[in-house]
Amino acid sequence: MEKKEFYKHNLPHFQQPGQAYFITWSLKDAVPKKALIRYTRKLELLKSQIAGAANSDSPDFKKRGSETAPPKKERGSETAPPELQKLKMEYYTLRKKYIKAYDDLLDADRNPHINLSKPEHTKAIIETLKFWDGVKLENYAFCVMSNHVHWVFSVFEKDKNGEPVYLQDILYSVKRFSASRINVLENRKGELWQKESFDTTIRDEKHLVSTIEYTLNNPVSAGIVKEWKDWPGSWGAANSDSPD
Repeated sequence: MEKKEFYKHNLPHFQQPGQAYFITWSLKDAVPKKALIRYTRKLELLKSQIAGAANSDSPDFKKRGSETAPPKKERGSETAPPELQKLKMEYYTLRKKYIKAYDDLLDADRNPHINLSKPEHTKAIIETLKFWDGVKLENYAFCVMSNHVHWVFSVFEKDKNGEPVYLQDILYSVKRFSASRINVLENRKGELWQKESFDTTIRDEKHLVSTIEYTLNNPVSAGIVKEWKDWPGSWGAANSDSPD
């Protein structure tokens, strides 16, 4: 199947080979469907307005069209029209607000139907997150919480066969195999993960550092531990020689 830079189920997604991402996904039904729909409708409305305000065939717009990147002037190019700048900023602000609300809902659920923070579950997820490291991606940080996962990494532009590496394929692989392993551990069948995930494209080094800190400090912010290193499900590349 031909891969596209944009793909969508309930949430809009952006993928591009060679890009760094901050990903959050959760257990199925960890966040009420009504909440996801409410988030999606406003974001999709703004997305359609942005598309209508810009020439979708413009290389500059494609380069700068990530739903997570606030409008800014790039070297060697003109600033976007005021209307487009305003819409992009509104989208960025609203999406940031919704991601925070989404995370708050997840952190508030202390009794998920399947507890991912069980040692055997955490181990299975971490091993899956590390599987493509050095092959299709580079890991920066991740955190496995009781009902969701935060993951910061960059995808390689091409794999060893010279084929483009897409976020969609990586997430499908990781979610599928981790779900399979946990279902065996839980002696259950059926879907484990929410089909949707929040994927944020990393804009620059400052944004990367911010997302890594956010990821590692999730259990601290949730009041579970005092230091992120005390949480078994947390790992950061800057604090380890290897992810093993």
